[in-house]
Amino acid sequence: MTVTAWVATIVFVATYVLIATEKVHRVKAALGGAAIMLLVHATAAGSAFFSQESGVDWNVVFLLLGMMIIVGVLRQTGVFEYLAIWAAKRARGRPFRLMVLLLVITAAASALLDNVTTVLLIAPVTFLVCERLALPVAPFLIAEAMASNIGGTATLVGDPPNIIIASRAGLTFNDFLVHLTPLVIVLTAVFIGLCRVLFRKAFRYDPERAAEIMQLDERAAIEDKVMLVQSLSVLGVVIAAFVLHPVLHYEPSVVALLGAGLLVLVTKITTDDALREVEWPTLVFFAGLFVMVGALVETGVIAQVSQAAAEATAGRPGVTAMVLLWASAGLSAIVDNIPYVATMSPIVADLAQHVPGDHNVLWWALALGADLGGNATAVGASANVVILGIAERNGTRISFWQFTKYGLVVTVVTVALCVPYLWLRYLL
Repeated sequence: MTVTAWVATIVFVATYVLIATEKVHRVKAALGGAAIMLLVHATAAGSAFFSQESGVDWNVVFLLLGMMIIVGVLRQTGVFEYLAIWAAKRARGRPFRLMVLLLVITAAASALLDNVTTVLLIAPVTFLVCERLALPVAPFLIAEAMASNIGGTATLVGDPPNIIIASRAGLTFNDFLVHLTPLVIVLTAVFIGLCRVLFRKAFRYDPERAAEIMQLDERAAIEDKVMLVQSLSVLGVVIAAFVLHPVLHYEPSVVALLGAGLLVLVTKITTDDALREVEWPTLVFFAGLFVMVGALVETGVIAQVSQAAAEATAGRPGVTAMVLLWASAGLSAIVDNIPYVATMSPIVADLAQHVPGDHNVLWWALALGADLGGNATAVGASANVVILGIAERNGTRISFWQFTKYGLVVTVVTVALCVPYLWLRYLL
């Protein structure tokens, strides 16, 4: 590697250590790391801000921005209070039943929407219902972030890496539905079982609070019925546009921004109120992270590491698929699964031309490894970062290691279950 590549690697590792140890706030660390990458010419302004391969993924940033505005308007209608009371009553105040209900909703919604949009919608509900039942909110938020990543694996639109893979490999929405959805259903069930063990200390049942919840009328929580109808109508159109992306050819970021603009226009909410709900530190963190990873792409670091692993297994589909699966899970946990998949896609496309049998197994291995590997750390997937940002904004601090100690267990178990699935369906 060149001197610049070594410097970029050192800067990235140092920044990641600061984020992991929380010696410096993650936004400061990401911005500082990005600034140094530009200072040492590991990347340049053109590459950092405008390159599709190694720059800030503005589609992700503006998708988040648009959905944060939409969710902020929805919050003012009282609909989240309604859902919180409804969920608690359906679970009869039992904490584990409540978690199961929230996780199933999160996983299913993440398959139809994208996982970031889902956690933006479900997190406010979680805060309210946990407050009502005097439950610690952090375990519920962590579990929901992981459920969104697992559920988002099922479809083309569920997780941003899948969109990149579909574009590179020529895969359709139905391809993901047929090949990954059955596995994701099994993984979701296993994950719920894991949550019963991992978060068992959080399931403190309070009969008095449960009885109080059962006496509440969720319909009384709706504060503005007109704005609720307007907001749900716009959200419905946005969701439909997400699902119809193959037909409409509008990027999710464009759809989200159009929806946000329309909602601010038709409702009585002011622009200041709408923008006040945006998690600006989360957006800035993503931008800094993308610049740093882009510098590793520009200097050839990621390509060299990935290429070396790929070449060692060339011509052996089974070994190649397994290396891709586990390497993708590990590397996605470190560099965020979106830029990782963007980097690996050209390499996998080249490998697929030289692998006998069903070469799509390599694409499924990449998708499963990247999507599920995003659960391993607090910065492995967009949904994780958003959850941490929302938690901090609402006065709940979830540390890097608090998330990661559960994420590593979930990732190892779910990725391990993918091994027999890939072998039995594609490699035997």
